[in-house]
Amino acid sequence: MGLFDKLRAELIDIIEWVDDSRSTLVWRFPRYQNEIKNGAALIVRPGQVAVFVHRGELADVFEPGHYELSTDNLPILSTLQGWKHGFNSPFRSEVYFVSTRQINDLKWGTPNPIMLRDDDFGPVRLRAFGTYTMKALDPKILLKELVGTDSEVDADEIGELMRSIIVSAFADLLGTQKVAALDLAANYREMGDELAKLVNERIDDEYGLEVPALFILNVSLPEAVEEALDKRSSMGIIGDMGRYQAYQFGTAMGDMANNPGGGGAMGEGLGMGMGFAMANKFAGMGGAPQAEGMPSAPPPPPQASWHIAANGQTQGPFPQQSFQQGILSGQVTPDTLVWTAGMDGWKPAGQVPQLVSLFSSNPAPPPPPAPAT
Repeated sequence: MGLFDKLRAELIDIIEWVDDSRSTLVWRFPRYQNEIKNGAALIVRPGQVAVFVHRGELADVFEPGHYELSTDNLPILSTLQGWKHGFNSPFRSEVYFVSTRQINDLKWGTPNPIMLRDDDFGPVRLRAFGTYTMKALDPKILLKELVGTDSEVDADEIGELMRSIIVSAFADLLGTQKVAALDLAANYREMGDELAKLVNERIDDEYGLEVPALFILNVSLPEAVEEALDKRSSMGIIGDMGRYQAYQFGTAMGDMANNPGGGGAMGEGLGMGMGFAMANKFAGMGGAPQAEGMPSAPPPPPQASWHIAANGQTQGPFPQQSFQQGILSGQVTPDTLVWTAGMDGWKPAGQVPQLVSLFSSNPAPPPPPAPAT
């Protein structure tokens, strides 16, 4: 290669940026020691802006288009270089391409909970997260405040700064709007739009950036508060707690009856106890309400409370009316050992005078099927 060819190779005649990424904000054209020749072509594609910087000073800005560089379209650079009557020789200048298209799917969140005074819960801590979009609004401010001498700036490099600004604005928004914690989910869209306005007020003039859209995806309460809310909601769905407990007792008895071998002797004793507990619950719910203004009847005489010996374990005491439920379900037989205050020891239920009538009122089993003819 001759001397003339070598000098020609060091001259730059086309300046352009083919952006293959979706997150690069600023890219510096790699000039190194090469010089830009007189009449070089500058290609600025849609979604880009080219900025010339001469010795640390911002010069000319080019919008999308195809340019042939001359003193006519480089007025600021011509002044900085001292060109009074045009330039005929190559020159050195740094060229930065700034992406003006929107960068999507950027994420933000609160690294620490935000304290809020809520009307329902009092002082409470909230966490939030969401997404946002970002684009360059003023290339000169962006180069001056965030880029400096970097050859390339990615959206991730300023992500921490953006998240800090968003979280700070979100805390201010919660303090001014005073939305109840339980009503935040119904206001995500309105609050996201308002939050974007607050963020843009802080970044457009200071960093030359813009947040076109910002979304709040979730605001969560502490785990303990959410568990308390779940329990409160469950109680509201259940309604009558007494009926719900009776249903639970009955369900447990049915499960135990369908699996007689699962618990053995211990399961049978436990099933008997649950059966009597359910009978007591229904007995307490059976009384009719007292009419207003009517004299109340005297309380019934106290009935004996019975203990039952089942599988070597003592259960009870149970009121006498509960035995009828146990007899009908087959859990109490005349051979079941019982005891109450005043008795000198355990006796079979069929031999206790107070209980004999309960067995005699037990309905007879259904007749056997008729023989086939």
